[in-house]
Amino acid sequence: MSDTLYDRLGGQDAIAAVVDEFYDRVLADETVAHHFEDVDMEAQRGHQTRFLSSVAGGPVEYTGEDMATAHGHLGITQVEFEAIAGHLADALEAFDVDEADRAAVLEAVASYEDDIVTAEG
Repeated sequence: MSDTLYDRLGGQDAIAAVVDEFYDRVLADETVAHHFEDVDMEAQRGHQTRFLSSVAGGPVEYTGEDMATAHGHLGITQVEFEAIAGHLADALEAFDVDEADRAAVLEAVASYEDDIVTAEG
């Protein structure tokens, strides 16, 4: 049996549940929610589920834009990136994801930080 991060997280359905919790938290945070005002959130949740499934080693191929292209026009600050990462950490914790696995997910996301954070402030 495989023991990928994807498997330890519970597979795509469990990751989708974490993503739903994550976006509920993000959308409730007025410091970052404005980035999602004109976004089809159903599509975004599916997209994020596929992305996290892919970076966690799952059998899901991420086919979206590269991170720099997808986020370059959004003007995301370091503070906003950290807030969003915090919401992901909290969502993972809410689903009792092991601390080491939470750290692994956050490390995978952090590897894209330079492509996502494009604004000062």
